[in-house]
Amino acid sequence: MTINKHIKRMFQGHRLLIMVSLCLFGLSIVQSRQAPKKRRQKTAERVYLEHADMLRYNQYGNNPMAQVLTGNVAFRHQGARLFCDSAYFYQESNSFKAFGHVRMYQGDTLSLFSDYAWYDGNDQMAEARHNVVLKHRGTKLYTDSLNFDRLYGVGYFFEGGKMVDKNNVLVSDWGEYDTETRKAVFNYSVNLKNPKFVLTTDTLHYDTRTSVAHIVGPSQVVSGKSVIHTSLGYYNTKLDKASLFGRSVLTNNGREITGDSLFYNEKTGISQGFGNVVYKDTLNKNELDADYFWYNEQTGFAFATDKAVMKEYSQKDTLYLHADTMKVYTFNINTDSVFRRAHCYNHVRAYRTDVQAVCDSLVYCTKDSCLTMYKDPITWNGNRQLLGEVIEAYMKDSVIDRVHVINQALSVEQLEDSIHFNQISAKDMYGFFDNGEIRKTEAIGNVLAAYFMQDDKDSSLMSMAYIETDTMRMFMRDRQLQRIWACKHNSVMYPITQIPPVKSKLPAFAWFDYIRPRNKDDIFEWRGKERGTELKTIQRHSAPLQYINAGKVSSTEDKTTTTP
Repeated sequence: MTINKHIKRMFQGHRLLIMVSLCLFGLSIVQSRQAPKKRRQKTAERVYLEHADMLRYNQYGNNPMAQVLTGNVAFRHQGARLFCDSAYFYQESNSFKAFGHVRMYQGDTLSLFSDYAWYDGNDQMAEARHNVVLKHRGTKLYTDSLNFDRLYGVGYFFEGGKMVDKNNVLVSDWGEYDTETRKAVFNYSVNLKNPKFVLTTDTLHYDTRTSVAHIVGPSQVVSGKSVIHTSLGYYNTKLDKASLFGRSVLTNNGREITGDSLFYNEKTGISQGFGNVVYKDTLNKNELDADYFWYNEQTGFAFATDKAVMKEYSQKDTLYLHADTMKVYTFNINTDSVFRRAHCYNHVRAYRTDVQAVCDSLVYCTKDSCLTMYKDPITWNGNRQLLGEVIEAYMKDSVIDRVHVINQALSVEQLEDSIHFNQISAKDMYGFFDNGEIRKTEAIGNVLAAYFMQDDKDSSLMSMAYIETDTMRMFMRDRQLQRIWACKHNSVMYPITQIPPVKSKLPAFAWFDYIRPRNKDDIFEWRGKERGTELKTIQRHSAPLQYINAGKVSSTEDKTTTTP
């Protein structure tokens, strides 16, 4: 025998062993599915023949041990009654075969119909075949092969079956139904159809009393435009509620929610997520991550907290924004004039490679594409810093279009030597952009400016211009100053070696580089302003108050009284 033949024969032998092992494994699965957990008890009660139109016995025929019964055959055993057109009755083994219109009734709640059945009275086991229907308390099970264990009240089907109850239709290759607990287990190619959704999976547990489906394998639930992918969860088909675990995914109209635990109520449209929740809006190219997320698809209201991060990736680079709490309000939902307003508050920090920002809270409205930052807002772009009491940024196609800094506005640019700064302070400040590039700035009200002039050849500092005016405009191109315009002003030009120390930095000067987010992970590390560098609290002029007393109008400011 050659080595090749020997190897071939060994391989064939191993293949045979593998085939045998697989067959034994398959048989063990069948037996494990059908074998009850407790030991089966034999019954001594005999099967009784109640009626037959004709009985004959032929010990020399094909069935020498059987009594042949025909015409309206009826049996009784252990509280159950069975009817059929004809039967073979094996009195010695306490069993029979039933043919034609087989019907078994157990009490008022259970009935079993088939074309053929084998019944073993000792084991109380019925094997029904062809056009089988099991009915129990409003639940119907249709199959072609069913084994019904009367001792434990469990029916098994293994050649395809369909279960129908008040709300659902379930189809699978294998399955079992427990008449005591009214729970069913379905395996292989499971399909649950409901008027509102379709569930497909490989393994499913179903409670006919509560109409709750227990998902224990990779599954998909399709309900209108909503699709759920999960491997573990519960779906209440009566209340349209889903409780999903194990990084389940819910998608709807281009929006996707993923979380360690998801809870969804289709009737209210409310979704809740716990543990590393990721909400993606692929249409608008943004994402919201948090450890807790709440969303109402009917009103469009969303709430996120605990490590909440909003990601906006409609541009070349992604913008990361973090806040303690985030809320999204939707107005005029399901109309052509729909718009949203997002509220982010407490410890807001944002990072993108070209821009960074911090503030206490911000509001963004899609109606006018305006982003407003409140309470000590600061923004950075390259080596430039901008701050004020309130900063309004208007977007155009997700690109910044113009900026308005309201009250105590300060713009600072750090020069290459890192010790000199170009500075402008004013009451209000405006910035105008073209395709995201700054083109013009305008400062209005109590304008102070300190600007350094550089040599065109080697960029060395030559002098500094100090300007006091009411309005000043600066025109830029490629982030370089082209020209400055100012109305009536006082200005002084100092040589670089003769700049008075009090003039090199404006009274409002502050450089908050230590607060600036360094990367997308640094947005979680809150760093506030050092004591003494906060914006000044400016008392606003209040409106003069008046009150009416005895037909006279009095002013609290001038203490004068007039008669109306």
